[in-house]
Amino acid sequence: MRLTQGCFSFLPDLTDQQIEKQVAYAISKGWAMNVEWTDDPHPRNSYWELWGLPLFDIKDCASVMYELNEARKACPNGYIRMNAFDASYGVESCVMSFLVSRPSSEPGFYLDRTEGPGRQIIYSIKSYSVQANPEGSRY
Repeated sequence: MRLTQGCFSFLPDLTDQQIEKQVAYAISKGWAMNVEWTDDPHPRNSYWELWGLPLFDIKDCASVMYELNEARKACPNGYIRMNAFDASYGVESCVMSFLVSRPSSEPGFYLDRTEGPGRQIIYSIKSYSVQANPEGSRY
């Protein structure tokens, strides 16, 4: 299974050169960049761990790429994404988000079925990575 979240998710993984071009585009628009990572890429998990500080007022791609490479070294078995934020409207709005690194083996998800009251059937999506590393032992 291949996780598909964010911009470019149905394309082959971006090379570092292609990532750098996207970062250059974001910087040219005046957008702030940040790098995030997680080991639980559940579609409803919007709370990824922030890598370092948001990169406000960065004018060169090398700084962003340096942070990305440091995150890759520290989190080789996690998912890493880059986000670009536009503050031109007075709020930080995410205008671009894409995966830049993923584990070599993606664990995937499974469908959990639970029976509720009155023969109601409740389905939920659960992550194999969370099942293998339960709460309290993941960080």
